[in-house]
Amino acid sequence: MTVTLTDLLPARLRRSWAVDGTCPDLDLYSLFRARQIADPHRTAVLDAKGKLCYTALDRKVRRLAEGLRGLGIEVGDVVAVQLPNDRDAVATDLALAALGAVALPFPVGRGASEAECLLRRAEAVAVVAATEHRGRPHAADLAALVPALPTLRHVIAAGPGTPPEGTIPLKALLRADPVGFTPARPDPDSAARILVSSGSEAEPKMVAYSHNALAGGRGNFLASLIPDAAPPRCLFLVPLGSAFGSNGTPVTLARHGGTLVLIDHFTPEAALAAVRAHAPSHVLGVPTMIRMMLEAMEGAPTGAADPQQAGDPLPAPTALVLGGAPLDTATATAAADAFGCSVVNLYGSADGVNCHTGLGHTVPPTHGTGVVVGRPDPRVAEIRIADPDSHAPLPDGHIGEIVSRGPMTPLRYVASPELDARYRTPEGWVRTGDLGYLDDEGVLHVVGRLKDVVIRGGANISPAEVERELAMHPSVRDVVCVGVPDPLMGERLAACVVARGGLSPTRDELGDFLTARGVGRYKHPEHVLLVTELPLTAAGKPDRAALRRRLTDTRPLTPAPAPA
Repeated sequence: MTVTLTDLLPARLRRSWAVDGTCPDLDLYSLFRARQIADPHRTAVLDAKGKLCYTALDRKVRRLAEGLRGLGIEVGDVVAVQLPNDRDAVATDLALAALGAVALPFPVGRGASEAECLLRRAEAVAVVAATEHRGRPHAADLAALVPALPTLRHVIAAGPGTPPEGTIPLKALLRADPVGFTPARPDPDSAARILVSSGSEAEPKMVAYSHNALAGGRGNFLASLIPDAAPPRCLFLVPLGSAFGSNGTPVTLARHGGTLVLIDHFTPEAALAAVRAHAPSHVLGVPTMIRMMLEAMEGAPTGAADPQQAGDPLPAPTALVLGGAPLDTATATAAADAFGCSVVNLYGSADGVNCHTGLGHTVPPTHGTGVVVGRPDPRVAEIRIADPDSHAPLPDGHIGEIVSRGPMTPLRYVASPELDARYRTPEGWVRTGDLGYLDDEGVLHVVGRLKDVVIRGGANISPAEVERELAMHPSVRDVVCVGVPDPLMGERLAACVVARGGLSPTRDELGDFLTARGVGRYKHPEHVLLVTELPLTAAGKPDRAALRRRLTDTRPLTPAPAPA
């Protein structure tokens, strides 16, 4: 291992969470192996190939680990993984954990230039990639990068298709004899996984997590949403290679002994089919995905011959767990009614913060001054409100920067000391860049971001605030607000709208609606772009950068008269 992945938290504090039982203090593969021994025939994965039980998955994991060890992969090595949601992705995660290597997963939608950036900065020694996925030759693209990446020794091609020249077929590694394989048993507080987050930086941020931070801190988050402590059955609409997807293999399988329900590419039809076929206990996604599913349900003919498209009630999950983007009341209410379960608003990020509204509300509570995101759980992450400049704690009710520290806190940023200096305090608190406050009952409210503002003629506008209000408009199914450059005002606010039911709300109609809801005129969108669907990033979130480019490149719209 050459890349530095030491812990910025005090060692005594990190150890205290293992001593008091908050974290399991076992590496991820040992946790998974214990689950396999306890219930060998339980279904671990449901994907396009069918069912895979814990014992069959463990056999696949041990073969792959032995094959990777034969390539020289050892403790501390970083191995990147760019695979769709399927059993190969799960087995690769666990095989790397068994070797004590560090997994660097990233979604299949990310291009070669971004992949090159991740592999170079993380000093990855190998990458496992799809031979082909949805027309993109990922393994070949990554193999072409080898001459420019001195640490990258192997490109491993997975899935159907002919492996490109210079790559190693994954199926060849799976032929290794696992009889003599002995797991590495790495330190549970050492690095296990690197989460990738685009954030607001020019290059993607990479954040290193330990085995304990994943199975302990993030595992406790999911535990709080399992009312009967039964192994969960989780349908992941987001990629397992995303930060949100880290609740898959390390948490759902290794920590809780549950079942992963996987679709290799999100479409609302595929997601609804998976709900009907597999009756998941938890559905994890972003609000935009749920809105697309709701619209697909509305458009399904009640007399359809295919029962998966008919109007029969869906099997009710325990919860829809929605994060990654703001959740509005209209979406939450419609989803709770359509799915017959609680809707959980998850506030979290790869950087090390997590808070959610829990199962006590069918629809998450609301408040006029911001998004209500629940009561922080110290077994996941303690949350404070701090002065953005001095970092000093602020009293309840005062708005400041949300900072977080707890069992799920990551080790550090990868190869980015400037990010560690910017986003970590000397005491190890993670600076989120979000503004919020704790009310007198200890409930966290998020009101905006320190950086994510549109500055129009010197006036600050929070896109999140305008999005929350516009989402309540009866003609709006989905909306994202972004700033676009303007030579006169510096920036102007644009609303990118997916209309509901074929309607086409105008800029004036949206402005009148905002006025009626008490939103100042200077915050009203001056451009409205109607789109049939919001573009999504590889991680499944609305792609604000793509929308901003589209607005900036075309500029067909005329701004409204300057608001008062």
